Amino acid sequence: MSTKITKEKDFHNQVFDGDNTAREIANEKFYSITESLINFYREKLLASHKDKQVLEYGCGLSAYSYFLAREGAAFVRGIDISDVAVEKANAKAEQEGLAHKMEFLVMDAEKLEFPDNTFDLICGNGILHHLDLHKSYRELARTIKPDGKAIFTEPLGHNPLINWYRNRTPNIRTEDEHPLMMDDIQLASQYFGKVETRYFFLATLALSPFRKARFFRNMVSACDAIDRVLFKALPFLRKHAWMVVMTMSEPKKK
Repeated sequence: MSTKITKEKDFHNQVFDGDNTAREIANEKFYSITESLINFYREKLLASHKDKQVLEYGCGLSAYSYFLAREGAAFVRGIDISDVAVEKANAKAEQEGLAHKMEFLVMDAEKLEFPDNTFDLICGNGILHHLDLHKSYRELARTIKPDGKAIFTEPLGHNPLINWYRNRTPNIRTEDEHPLMMDDIQLASQYFGKVETRYFFLATLALSPFRKARFFRNMVSACDAIDRVLFKALPFLRKHAWMVVMTMSEPKKK
């Protein structure tokens, strides 16, 4: 196992089995604005999962596997480098009566142990930016069916204010993380014939200090609308968004 993978495994085992107060505080502060992205991502998954073979890639404790299993996927697998996360995710599947239609496996996301053309849908939430993108895109394209889709939410790495915050909070992330640059998104086109993107959160970022305000949700909705206008009218601003949803299809089999 490489040094990078070992460090990732150790870090995430600690996250899933330890005290995560600093991480939880950071998440509560900034992820309070993310409802629009979560809803968009869920809708994309629901449009592609029915009676399908699904892989949650870098599942952790699983953000979406249980949801997709309940909503009609034929079978859902989740993979993660953290054996702690996988053990807990399998236990939860048993407890919730879903073990007959889902399973979690310890696996290196850059070296998937599945045959070619296994999955109709592969999804992931904040995982690609931990990986070697050439290796991960290649594995996604290999294991997804020709008519399948890969759908991911990822952070972007261009916004100087966001990067300033990241530099001040190194304890809540791994040293090998690399939020995606526009070139990283373009790289996906080497492995997929079609790459669609939707960008989220620019003006909205200013609202995190007001998350306890009475009209916070209304403020977020208004800023989400402003962001949609900005990203459409001024495409050069897209790279300064906080997050992107990538939908990749038409895999190029190499």
